[in-house]
Amino acid sequence: MNLEDRNGTTIQQRKAGSQPRRGWRSWLIGRPLQTADAPQQTIGKLIGLAVFSSDAMSSVAYGPQELMMMLAAAGIASLTYSLPLVLGIVGLLVILTISYEQTIHAYPNGGGAYIVVRDNLGEFPAQIAGSALLTDYVLTVAVSISSSVAQVTSAFPALDRWRVEIAIFFIMLIMIINLRGVKESGVTFAIPTYFFVLMMYITIAAGLVQYFAGSLGIVTNPPDLTILAEPQALSLFLILKAFASGTASVTGVEAISDGIMAFREPRSKNAGTTLIMMASILGSMLIGVTFLAGQVQAIPSEAETLVSQIARTVFDGRGLLYLATIVGTTVILVMAANTAFADFPRLGAITAKDGFLPRQLTYRGSRLVYSRGIASLAIIASVLTIIFKANVSRLIPLYAIGVFLSFTLSQSGMAHRWWKSGRLKAGEEKVEVGSVVRYDPKWLFKMIANGFGASVTFVVTIIFAVTKFADGAYIVVILLPILVFIFYAIHRHYVNTAAHLTLEKYSGQHFMGRHRVILLISSVNRGSLAALKYAESLSNDVTAVHVSIDDDEEAKVKQKWEQYGDGVRLVILDSPYRLLIEPLLDYIDELNESRLENEMITIVVPQFIPRRFWTNALHMRTADTLRKVLMGQKNIVIVEVPYQVD
Repeated sequence: MNLEDRNGTTIQQRKAGSQPRRGWRSWLIGRPLQTADAPQQTIGKLIGLAVFSSDAMSSVAYGPQELMMMLAAAGIASLTYSLPLVLGIVGLLVILTISYEQTIHAYPNGGGAYIVVRDNLGEFPAQIAGSALLTDYVLTVAVSISSSVAQVTSAFPALDRWRVEIAIFFIMLIMIINLRGVKESGVTFAIPTYFFVLMMYITIAAGLVQYFAGSLGIVTNPPDLTILAEPQALSLFLILKAFASGTASVTGVEAISDGIMAFREPRSKNAGTTLIMMASILGSMLIGVTFLAGQVQAIPSEAETLVSQIARTVFDGRGLLYLATIVGTTVILVMAANTAFADFPRLGAITAKDGFLPRQLTYRGSRLVYSRGIASLAIIASVLTIIFKANVSRLIPLYAIGVFLSFTLSQSGMAHRWWKSGRLKAGEEKVEVGSVVRYDPKWLFKMIANGFGASVTFVVTIIFAVTKFADGAYIVVILLPILVFIFYAIHRHYVNTAAHLTLEKYSGQHFMGRHRVILLISSVNRGSLAALKYAESLSNDVTAVHVSIDDDEEAKVKQKWEQYGDGVRLVILDSPYRLLIEPLLDYIDELNESRLENEMITIVVPQFIPRRFWTNALHMRTADTLRKVLMGQKNIVIVEVPYQVD
């Protein structure tokens, strides 16, 4: 709308012509995108598989190994239980896939466990699910990156001393790629992801051919055995503990349901198909790797991974195919962190929109991604990696308990949703925040399926919490309630702020009577006189205030004020202890006490702005200090008057 074409309205809308400046950010993360470009940034099934499934598929590199390390406490012979336990884990994967496929179609706008639990179980369980998932995403980055470094050091042992530095480099690299946008990061990750899948299937196929041909050998020069528990007899507790370690392989199944909005239309269909593709690939690779590990008599060890031992046995040494397998595995483990970088910012934005996390997390950056969430994840994961020295075995006990807790809550929420569906009549619907509940003729079957899934994942959660508690799971058990408390503290702040700012029962501004302006000066110069002119434009009632801590300076102020003060009264506050802020606060408190009901007090503070930023350190910056202190005073307006010094 033109400025001249008002048509009697008090509201005008104009399109801003300004564009973001090109700089180092544009070079690093790409040219800025317009909001209207968002629909073109969605992805299809093949790219979606690379973006959201790399976390789950990469667990092939460490899930079976962690399971075997735990079993090894009862001796090498106990490793024969590895394959049955992995088959049980694959069965769990099937249950989760069926459950989350229903979630995807019931909640086409995404949000995963958080939205499901919020709409069906309530606000408090939703915050538990949210905190569990956010924690798990951070651990996903730390575990997958640390495992990728383990692959590198398996092939090149001399790099072991640099494992933390390499891990931090990988995290920063993934952060930068994700800041470039979902579509671009998906294309970037697609080739490495499919290369890993190809090499793993080649390795497994070659191993199976050799096994059935009777030519499959055993590992030569095996590494030293790593045991994650005290040597002990095989027991149910040890088997459950090993099972809990192996369940890290199914974390990441929920990622697709969290990120449905990233898929192009029809979103639910594309996301559901991608979920089934991911589960099929993951399940087959888990069984293949575990089976071959037993046949080549691979040794679970931190010195060399199972994948490395299988590959050099199948390919008869460290040749080209071996290196290709290690490179593919290393890259997919780095890419696995991308799943967390895709989902953590989205979940953070949803939670922040509900008022339980800082609202800054809802901000989309220049590439239409939640850039602040991406940066936050990178920083937290880097700190965690440094603390645990990029050691997978030390991180795993913290890993899966949070995600299985969210699994349990999500499936419980879905079971309740189907129960609500069964209470509706055909054609009737119930509108909720995250979706619309309609009558479903198969509601009973679906309720039983989700209820069974909730029961199974709840049992796994308890197993994990009990068996891994002393190994580090206690950290997560303690951390989750703390996070929920923080979420509610943030929420209370936003609710309280909204209550003070609401326009409900608002009757308009009260009539303002006297307007008293206080001008704070440290000396009389061009800057303070410019502030004086501004103060006089606000009111005829202006008082200049100077805190005297030096007699000579006080004399100069008096002399110059009489000459340049334009007849405005000057109050000198003597400060025998050379305090600057306290006398001002006392004076303002006195004014507040004698203030009339409709009286306004404005504090005008001159601010000198040097031309070169580094010269700020050469000035007292008194105005900054005054502003920070006075901002806490109720019913006081603080105005800074900048004066540029060339």
